[in-house]
Amino acid sequence: MAHDDHDHNHHDHEHSELSDTQLRVRALETVLTEKGYIDPKALDAIVEAYETRIGPRNGAAVVAKAWTDPAFKKALLDDASKAVATLGHVSRVGDHLIAVENTPKTHNMIVCTLCSCYPWEILGLPPIWYKSAPYRSRAVKDPRGVLADFGVALPKGTDIRVWDSTAETRFMVLPMRPAGTEGWSEEKLADLVTRDSMIGTGLPKQPGAR
Repeated sequence: MAHDDHDHNHHDHEHSELSDTQLRVRALETVLTEKGYIDPKALDAIVEAYETRIGPRNGAAVVAKAWTDPAFKKALLDDASKAVATLGHVSRVGDHLIAVENTPKTHNMIVCTLCSCYPWEILGLPPIWYKSAPYRSRAVKDPRGVLADFGVALPKGTDIRVWDSTAETRFMVLPMRPAGTEGWSEEKLADLVTRDSMIGTGLPKQPGAR
């Protein structure tokens, strides 16, 4: 278990997205450029697009709208694929997106025990640890312990529900809106939404946090 703990600590919240992207780019560039398949600059552009434009900012915009628009929130929880499509974000053919809402009583986490199913268009690049066997198995057996590894401490009265993605069904978490954000614009709220908060391994940033 020591390796697992080290892995979680290495990919902490502050550095996870940057280091994940750097590692992914480095590995892809090495393989693809050696084989002459792709120009590294073109690959950088693709990764940058998923990381900043196509990726988690799309999901953050969806969450922010749900926080401010009760009708959209209801539509999102009723049929996330349809609701997300109304904002111009269309998932791959065959993918069915389901949104699950965090509340004071229930915290949701997403895993994929048999694969690495992940709604790239909404959440961007999947974190490296998301695909790891230790994360997937421990998240199912001891979700509270995994959350503790990520620095997330939930009240004892909060139940943790783990959702298992499939090739056809993807999940995203609708995190709870942070206190102290009354009257904020959707754009400002979206800045608080992290990728980890949309898969349940983290929480949104707090107002005023760096």
